Amino acid sequence: MAVDYTVIVVYLAGMLAMGWWGMRRARSKSEFLVAGRRLGPSLYSGTMAAIVLGGASTIGGVGLGYQYGLSGAWMVFTIGLGLLVLSVFFSARIARLKVYTVSEMLDLRYGGGRAGIISGVVMWAYTLMLAVTSTIAYATIFDVLFDMHRTVAIVLGGSIVVAYSTLGGMWSITLTDMVQFVVKTVGVLLLLLPIAVVKAGGFSEMKAQLPTEYFDPLGIGGETIFTYVLIYTFGMLIGQDIWQRVFTARSDRTAKWGGTVAGTYCLAYALAGAVIGTAARVLYPKLGSADDAFATIVKDELPVGVRGLVLAAALAAVMSTSSGALIACATVANNDIWSRLRGRTAEGERDEVRGNRVFILLMGLAVIATAIAIDNVVEALTIAYNLLVGGLLVPILGGLVWKRGTVHGALASVVVGGVAVIVLMATYGILANEPVYYGLLASLAAYLAVSLATPATDAAVLTAWRERLAGRSPELASEPVPAPR
Repeated sequence: MAVDYTVIVVYLAGMLAMGWWGMRRARSKSEFLVAGRRLGPSLYSGTMAAIVLGGASTIGGVGLGYQYGLSGAWMVFTIGLGLLVLSVFFSARIARLKVYTVSEMLDLRYGGGRAGIISGVVMWAYTLMLAVTSTIAYATIFDVLFDMHRTVAIVLGGSIVVAYSTLGGMWSITLTDMVQFVVKTVGVLLLLLPIAVVKAGGFSEMKAQLPTEYFDPLGIGGETIFTYVLIYTFGMLIGQDIWQRVFTARSDRTAKWGGTVAGTYCLAYALAGAVIGTAARVLYPKLGSADDAFATIVKDELPVGVRGLVLAAALAAVMSTSSGALIACATVANNDIWSRLRGRTAEGERDEVRGNRVFILLMGLAVIATAIAIDNVVEALTIAYNLLVGGLLVPILGGLVWKRGTVHGALASVVVGGVAVIVLMATYGILANEPVYYGLLASLAAYLAVSLATPATDAAVLTAWRERLAGRSPELASEPVPAPR
């Protein structure tokens, strides 16, 4: 195990070193929060794939494969599908807005009002819980590596992410995510996948050992697939953590095609995780928990050195999502909530980098503390996505595609959808499907009814919105156009 430990230690030290290097580049708000809006196709594709494929996609994806077979790929598959839809149909327009948060987009589209701060609170809760659930996954990985206590593992892993994120902001996260993308590709796709299949005796032996439903692409159930689409595909379209990566693209073409490549990569990753889980089912048919499949097959079947690299890949998956959610959480907390409560906008404030750095540190400490206190990861993540989709999907997509939507309709949609989701989760249970189904319908009904019942958005606001979408807004002149890289 000494070689495996060395691989992990070198990897973690490298993450901190990149955080220090990124600190030298993050000299402005734009550099710190969105990497200067100048990522090219390679960096953009790699970092976008890294953030959406976290611990749930890696450890959880293998677990679903263990439980359901090839149809266990659907959760990660719908994530990739959402990224493809976002990239092809919306990313170019989003990138041209030159904003920092989803709530700023709502302000531009609807002309300000309370919808921005309320949506900011919902988005903050979502990104916080997303960072928490990613941070909890350190306990699983460090338990395999070092037999480490849960709290110590969370503090150790979380502190490393908070450190490099605080130091260099999006530049540090971009550099570390690119390394993490490479490590995940090598560790999971090129090493663990073929080794797991060979150890299980090949596909013919897997088919002979397992029931036929393990190889049914719809075996997980149509209702489950529909729920995945509703939560994860739509969640990809509106999450601050995803949009903030779109903002880093140096052009709308980069956002569109780079995101398309990343989405396609996610589809391959989804299938790989399901196949690995299916192989684990052949090798270990009586595991106590499906989520133990990844750790068990890595610990028992991989040779020394390779095991360390694959565990580093699992760490990479967790860290990329955790850091992306953390900077998104801090950006929303600072720009959409704190600045508005103080009655000040971000423009003109002194030392904005230092302010955002402080918020990353504070949110990081909150994430670590919450991760230690929470036991049920699935319920926490379900609450986050239910609130996100139920409260924000309609006003965000409505603002992009329907010019008759109004600020009153957006506010009603956020409030009605959010309250409906909370009440229905209390009634049906957190893990039930009804809260997000009916909450989304309630949000849509409120948006349409109130928008049609209230005066249309001011023509000047819509004109400024269209100019911004086209990249011609005069407000953008103050932000320097980055040189191609």
